[in-house]
Amino acid sequence: MADPIIVIGGGASGMMAAGRAAELGAPVLLVEKTPKLGNKLRITGKGRCNLTNVAEWDEFIGHFGPNGRFLYGAFSRFFVDDLRAFFADRGVPTVVERGGRVFPAANDADPVADALVAYLRQGNVTLRRRTPVTALRIANRRMVGVESGGREFGARAVIVATGGASYPGTGSTGDGYTLLAAAGHTIIPPHPALVPLVVAEPFIGSLQGLSLRHVRATLLVDGRPLRAEFGEMLFTRTGLSGPIILTLSKQAGEAIGHGRVEVTIDLKPALSDEALDARLRRDIDEYGRRGYRHILAGLLPRLLIPVFVELTGIAAEKRGHQITAAERARLRQLLRDFRLRVTGTRPIGEAIMTAGGVDIDELDPRTLESRLVAGLYCCGEVIDVDADTGGYNLQAAFSTGYLAGEAAARALGNGTQAR
Repeated sequence: MADPIIVIGGGASGMMAAGRAAELGAPVLLVEKTPKLGNKLRITGKGRCNLTNVAEWDEFIGHFGPNGRFLYGAFSRFFVDDLRAFFADRGVPTVVERGGRVFPAANDADPVADALVAYLRQGNVTLRRRTPVTALRIANRRMVGVESGGREFGARAVIVATGGASYPGTGSTGDGYTLLAAAGHTIIPPHPALVPLVVAEPFIGSLQGLSLRHVRATLLVDGRPLRAEFGEMLFTRTGLSGPIILTLSKQAGEAIGHGRVEVTIDLKPALSDEALDARLRRDIDEYGRRGYRHILAGLLPRLLIPVFVELTGIAAEKRGHQITAAERARLRQLLRDFRLRVTGTRPIGEAIMTAGGVDIDELDPRTLESRLVAGLYCCGEVIDVDADTGGYNLQAAFSTGYLAGEAAARALGNGTQAR
C-alpha cells in the first residue's frame, strides 16, 4: 500500500478516524502499540461503556468548559444521534439512563469495540499491532511518514490518536505528546482530570467503600465555593471518588498549592435548615432514652457513625434527652457541612481522563489539521479538550476521530460526496 493515511492509536478516536477515512475510499494503515484494539474503550464506564449523553447542544458543549467551542466543527459533523445510529446499524442498540447517559443496551463495552473493529475490516484498513511509533517524518513542513523500531512507513497524512496519559496499562502513556512536541506543537502540560481526590483526615480509611447517594459536594478554596455537584460519591482508602467528586476533581487538582482546598458534603440537601432541625428534635425526643449512637443510626450510614461521634464531641452513649441545644446544633451543622481537606489527586495513571494536550490554537477546528505541519491531524484525548463525567468525553473522541478521518481522506481527493 503506497502512501496511505496512517492513524496512530487503536482506541475509540483512532478506530473511528481510520474507519471513516477508509469508508471514503482512502487507503489506511492503523498502527497500535499494544496487541489489542480498543483497550480503554473496553473498560470505560466500569465495562458498561457510557457512549455519550443526550443533553441539549449548549449544555453538552458547556461540560467542556472554555475549550468546548473548539468542538463545534466536530460535533456539527458527527454528534449524538449520528453516533447512536452508527452503532445501531452495526447491531449495538443503545439506551438512555438517568442523567441522559447513553449506554449499549447489552450493558457491555465489548460489542462497542468489536463494532469499530468490524468497521475497520469493512473498509479494508490495514492493521499493525505491537507497532509503537517513535517519530513523525516531516519534510518541508509536510507529513511524509512515521518511524517505528527503525522502520519507516510512508504516508501522505498522519492522524495522531494516541490518547492521553491515563490508564497506562491500556497503552495511553503520553506518546502523542512527545511526537507532537517534536513536530513543533505546544503541549499544555498533561494533568489528571476525572480522578479520585486524596484527603488529609486520618479517619478516611475507615470509610473505604462507603457510597453516598443524593448528596451535594461543594469544592472550596480558602472557604470560597467554586463549584457544587449533586448526586453520588464514594469513599476510598485515601479519599473521595464517584461521579460528583470526579466532576470536581480537575478544578480541585488545579487549586492545590493556591490555597486551602476542601470538599464539603451536605448529607441532607433535600431538607431546609428548619426541616433538618425539626427532624433532629423529633428523633431525639423519640429516642430520648437511647444513646446518641442509636440516634445517629437513623440519620447516617453505619461507617459514618463513629466519625460523627468523634467530630461532634458527643459521647456515643449519651442519652437523647441529655443532648443540649448546642450539641444538636453541632450535629446539624456537621450534617450540612461535612468538610474534608484535599491534599492532592491520585496519580494521572488512575485518572479516567487526561487534561492538557496539544494546544487547540494550533489545530484547525474545521478539519483538526495542524496549522504547523500539513497533513498532520489530531483527534481524541491528545487534544487539550476534556469534559465532566457523563459520556461527553467519549462522544468527543468519536466526533473528532470521525472529522479527522474524513478531513484527511478528502484532502487527498477521496470521498468528495457528502455523507
